[in-house]
Amino acid sequence: MQKSRPPAAHTRNVLQHVSPPPFVGTLPVPVYFRTEHMPSHARYPTMRHPWGEFVYSFSGITEVTTGDEYFLAPPHMGLWIAPGTEHIGFNHAETVHCSVYISRELCTAMPAQTCAMMVSPLVRAMLDHLRALPPAGHDGSESPSRARLLRVLVDLLSTCATTGSYLPHADNPELNAVLQVFHDNPADNRPLAELAAAFHMSERTLIRHAQRELGMSLTEWRARLRLVSALPLLQAGRSVESVALDLGYATSSAFIAMFRRLTGTSPGKFVARPANIQVSG
Repeated sequence: MQKSRPPAAHTRNVLQHVSPPPFVGTLPVPVYFRTEHMPSHARYPTMRHPWGEFVYSFSGITEVTTGDEYFLAPPHMGLWIAPGTEHIGFNHAETVHCSVYISRELCTAMPAQTCAMMVSPLVRAMLDHLRALPPAGHDGSESPSRARLLRVLVDLLSTCATTGSYLPHADNPELNAVLQVFHDNPADNRPLAELAAAFHMSERTLIRHAQRELGMSLTEWRARLRLVSALPLLQAGRSVESVALDLGYATSSAFIAMFRRLTGTSPGKFVARPANIQVSG
């Protein structure tokens, strides 16, 4: 897993939004599902609880820090927070997300460490179904049918592929400076050789640093950043063409091809997924 931290641009203008978990100390049920709407520039207080937590965003992007590690998950991924992990959740654009609290006894098949998880179409469909159901009682009580569905969900989550942060960051100062350039201007289309020279590196050195510290090429990392940058713009009603141009694509078809490759669907279909839900918890 790549060790990473949020860039400077991601830690500005984040407001405190105190929204603690509904339970303290003990989870009254084996699995508990809650949904919540978070306004722009929101931040949870620092939390640590004895149960595991899976977080999934129906819209917007979820970000979590755990010590010196930073995790980001767009809506085709989720975040797993292992039991006992101190963490802070925050978001910059408006977000609708769910949390699945899983008792420690049921976490044996889940990852031992906090990580990002690839969400299968079946898991996504189950989460969409759960958010449409009446919420659990304030004491955590669930109907028998919903409780059974939640246990199946845990079984499915335990089989999901895991990864580090979707958009990892670097410890190498020169590479981190290049990443900050992309954060400041995702439309920057300068060739890698030109960027490397700007920070007194050869292109080969920059490529080597990226592969070692990010676990991917800079071209892939830049595409992921553009996807993450595009989501709030599309969800705000901007046209695909205008978003593509803002992010440095010469044509909307090139942007759509990138979007489809990374998410498995088109921008139009992705944004059309319903995000207005009954919020519980």
